[in-house]
Amino acid sequence: MELSEHIRTANVEDVTLRRPFHPALRGTLCVTSHHLLFSDRKDEDSWQLLILLRNIDATEKSVENLFGYPRAVGSSGTITIKCKDLLVLQLEIPGMEECLNIASSIEALSALESVTEMYPFFYRPSHLTLHGPWGLSSTEKYYKQTERLWDRWRVSTVNSDYSVCPSYPHAVIVPREVDDEKLVQSARFRQGGRFPVLSYCHHRNGMVIMRSSQPLTGANRKRCKEDELLLQAVIDGSLLGYIIDLRSTQQAQQARMTGGGFESKSCYSHWKRIHRHHERGKVLQESLIKLVEACSDPSHSVDRWLSKLENSKWLSHVHSALSTAGLVVECVERDGHSVLVHGSEGTDSTLLVSSLAQLILDPASRTLTGFLGLLERDWIQAGHPFQQRCAHSAYSHARLKQECPSFLLLLDCVWQVWRQFPLALEFSEALLLRLAQEVYASNYGTFLCNNEQERCAAGVKENTHCLFQSLLSPDIEEQYLNPLYEPTDLAIWPSVHPQSLQLWTGLFLRWTEYAQNMEEAREEVWSIVKEHRERAGPDRTNNTPSTHCDTLTPFENLMDELTIL
Repeated sequence: MELSEHIRTANVEDVTLRRPFHPALRGTLCVTSHHLLFSDRKDEDSWQLLILLRNIDATEKSVENLFGYPRAVGSSGTITIKCKDLLVLQLEIPGMEECLNIASSIEALSALESVTEMYPFFYRPSHLTLHGPWGLSSTEKYYKQTERLWDRWRVSTVNSDYSVCPSYPHAVIVPREVDDEKLVQSARFRQGGRFPVLSYCHHRNGMVIMRSSQPLTGANRKRCKEDELLLQAVIDGSLLGYIIDLRSTQQAQQARMTGGGFESKSCYSHWKRIHRHHERGKVLQESLIKLVEACSDPSHSVDRWLSKLENSKWLSHVHSALSTAGLVVECVERDGHSVLVHGSEGTDSTLLVSSLAQLILDPASRTLTGFLGLLERDWIQAGHPFQQRCAHSAYSHARLKQECPSFLLLLDCVWQVWRQFPLALEFSEALLLRLAQEVYASNYGTFLCNNEQERCAAGVKENTHCLFQSLLSPDIEEQYLNPLYEPTDLAIWPSVHPQSLQLWTGLFLRWTEYAQNMEEAREEVWSIVKEHRERAGPDRTNNTPSTHCDTLTPFENLMDELTIL
């Protein structure tokens, strides 16, 4: 079926658009295969609104027939459009039939299931080309750049045809002394084939963060000697390693009844297991829905709003993610032990915790290029199922079992770190807001599909543009840089006390007057800071890493002063 066949009415005149912070406008509404276009059609200073249909999360329609007869001249309708970036618009459309046709077209085209029919496969801007390398990083490139890995680690292509683990990339980093046959056996012992692979090697002490899925011990407590040898090779010469299991003890015990399980002390004697419960899936999705509902209703009193905010438990999930990442960092940085992180499937909370730990530990991951490279390695290439998890945002009534805002939770956690350490991250909040929008609806192919295997089958790299490469182009990069940035080689330790964690107003209150005023204040502050640094000269902007102490703790006074603005 051609995309155009979903369009029942392509153009409607005299449509009234209502949107936050602006007066109502009357103009022409057009529906194309991938966009909704509104134009006021003025002779001079014509204004247009272009919405990617993939960005529409839900539509609500109401029609009024003023005379009580079908298709009456006086009939009209209103379509409320709720977008995945939390923007809410209203379209008042003359004609009941036209209103229903427009709504039907939007609903069909905003829910396309075929990846190759989505807009990134048609997006062809003049300043970008499909030729050349796609993406910023790869397993092989990361390995070559990380000299501390060369003695004890190697790149394995055992998964080159994706038969060992469908959700892993074609190449992974594993202990040098573990051959590919042992990796195959370990994969058979882990859910979804996600055997332990390297995520990060600490630049100071060489300790590593590994990630995997749960072992399939089952009720009979099955063993896999190859898996045991793999983990033993990770801590070769060390007395102890830590397994951070992102489930409660009870959940891990229950998993054994359905074929899953956890590493037993007797078989993994040099590994100490710690359980840290993390919610995921439906619970996390419901939490986001409740939070957005609270933030979208201006009629609440302050007490009522705070109560609904607390009941959403979103900040509790932020707390859990940051505190567990802090635990991983403490094991690696302070205690000098390697860590294996896993939950059940190893595609959500596992990636969340391991990538946050790297942001805290690794100065390279706090640069703009390094952070995007981290997302590419530890989320996109590592097999986070973006297409399933980000099918809808917070407004849709069509709930799918696989939906879960794990990546949005990561961005919120990074924002908390950025707010507490305004000097330590090279990128700004603007980058996080851009990523929060792009992950749900994008012109680029970066977040398409669920894993590398699916992207190869769909030809994503050959037929779409890479978002991260675009963000790093010279004419775009500057708007996502933090003018306060001062590099440091130190680990940063975000506070997780309740008073230290705040609602991400830039995202969840983005379309309120408060957020608009804050955005204007931030832009003014950044322009002042940049002007001051330019006057200060090269001594102030040479980006020499700070090494004045052994650790960095939250520096919130500056941001508190900026917030007053």
